[in-house]
Amino acid sequence: MTSWLLGTSIALVHLLGIVSAIMALMSSRTSQGAIAWIISLLTFPYVALPAYWFFGRPRFYGYVSARGQRDTVLRRVLVRYRSNVLPYVAPSNSADIQAVEQLAMMPLTRGNRATLLVDGPTTFDSLFDGIDRAEQYVLIQFFIVRNDALGQRLLGHLQRAAKRGVRVYFLYDEVGSRKLNDGYLNDLINEGVAVSAFRSSRGFKHRFQLNFRNHRKVTVVDGKEGWVGGFNVGVEYLGEDPKHGAWRDTHLKLEGPSVLGLQEAFWEDWHWATDEVISLNWTADICSLSDHHVVIVPSGPADRQDTASLLVQQVIHSAKQRLWVTSPYFVPDQGVQDALRLAAMRGVDVRVMIPERPDHLLVFLSAFSFLPDMLRAGVKIYRYLPGFLHQKVMLVDNETATVGTVNLDNRSFRLNFEITAFIPSHDFATHVHTMLEEDFTQCRRVTIDEINQRPMWMKVVSRAAYLMAPVQ
Repeated sequence: MTSWLLGTSIALVHLLGIVSAIMALMSSRTSQGAIAWIISLLTFPYVALPAYWFFGRPRFYGYVSARGQRDTVLRRVLVRYRSNVLPYVAPSNSADIQAVEQLAMMPLTRGNRATLLVDGPTTFDSLFDGIDRAEQYVLIQFFIVRNDALGQRLLGHLQRAAKRGVRVYFLYDEVGSRKLNDGYLNDLINEGVAVSAFRSSRGFKHRFQLNFRNHRKVTVVDGKEGWVGGFNVGVEYLGEDPKHGAWRDTHLKLEGPSVLGLQEAFWEDWHWATDEVISLNWTADICSLSDHHVVIVPSGPADRQDTASLLVQQVIHSAKQRLWVTSPYFVPDQGVQDALRLAAMRGVDVRVMIPERPDHLLVFLSAFSFLPDMLRAGVKIYRYLPGFLHQKVMLVDNETATVGTVNLDNRSFRLNFEITAFIPSHDFATHVHTMLEEDFTQCRRVTIDEINQRPMWMKVVSRAAYLMAPVQ
C-alpha cells in the first residue's frame, strides 16, 4: 500500500510538472523564461513546481479581472477626470510622444512644473513639507517602509495630518515592507489613517501570486502636488546605513495636471487592495510658474503589453545625439540590449551608469554575460564609485528626460507595478543633464579588457546567472 501511494504521488508530481510546463510554454512572455521553466519543471518537478506556482506566472490575472470590474464601477469617475484635463492636453507633434501616450493610456499635459530632487534629505524635506500643507487628503505609497528614524518621521507627519482632519491613505507592499511591524501600522490606524497592504495574493485563486510586487513610490497631496521616483522610506536612503554607505538617488516633485496621472495610478491600486472607491479631487490645477509637458506612464503585469520595456525601447530609438541611462539593476531584455547597441552604432553617445557595489549578487553577475557585446558596439558603461546608485533616470538629447521607479531588468519590465514620468521638456532635461554630468565625474568607465580578463569560473557563473534573469 505504501509503495502504491509513493508511486502514485511521484506520477502525480511529474504529471503536474508536464501540465505546468505546457502552461509556461503558452504564457511566458520571453522564450528565455519559457525554456528555463520548461526544463526545470520537466527535470526537477519536486523543486520547480512550488517555485513556478509562486513565482512563474507572467501576468497578474487577479488585477486584470479587478480592472475589468473597475471599468464598470468607476468608469464615470474616470471619464469625468479625463474631460477635466482636456483643456490642458498638449498637442503631440511627434510620433515618439504619441507612442508614449498610447503606452501610458494617458495624455501629454502642459502647465506642469517638474522639480528634480537629488538625494535623500532634499527629497524627504520636500515630501514632508507637502504632507504638512495638505488640506483635503494625502495618498502615500511605497515599496519599502521601515520602522526606523526616517520611518518614524514619516509616521509623525502622517499622524499630524490625520489629527487636523486630512484624509490619509497609506499603501505599502507586504513583501517589500515585510519587516514593518503591526505596531507601526496600528499607530497610523489609531489616528484615523486608512492603511492597506497591496495584497497581491488576496483571495484563494491568487494565493500563489507572490511574484507581483508593487514597486511604485507615489505621494499625492490634494490632487495638486505629487512626488515620484526612486526613494523608499529607510535610513539607508539617507546614506546612514554602514552596509550601503552613501546612497545616490533621484526623486521628482510634480505640480499641475500631471499630478492627476499619479493620483489615478494610486486610485487604481487602492481599489485593487481594498475594493474601495475613494472620493478625490479630479480638477486639474495648472501651474503658472512653469510649462513642462509631462506624460505619466504606469506599467505592470496586468498590462496587455510589456509597457515598461516598450517605453525604454521607444526612448532609446528616439535618441539622435545623446542617451544617458542610470539603473541600479541592469539586466535588460534582448529588445532593450539590441536598441542600446544600435543607438551606439548610429553615433549616439550612449552611456549606462550602474553601481560599483552590488546589493543583488545574481543581477550583478548577470551583467557580465552581455557587457562585452555592449562595449564592442560602442555603449559606454560606467560604475558609480562613492556608494550605492539607486536612481532610475533616462536623458535623451537634452530634450527629454524620465524619472521613475523602473529598473532595467525583467522584474521591472514584466513582474512589478512601476510608474515613470516622461518629460519632453528642454528646460527640465537641461537640469537632468547637469545632474548626470556631475554623477559621471564620480564614476569609472568599464573597459572590454576588464571584462575579458575575468577567470573562466566567473564567466561560467555569470552566464548561469544571466539564464536565471527571467525568473529573478
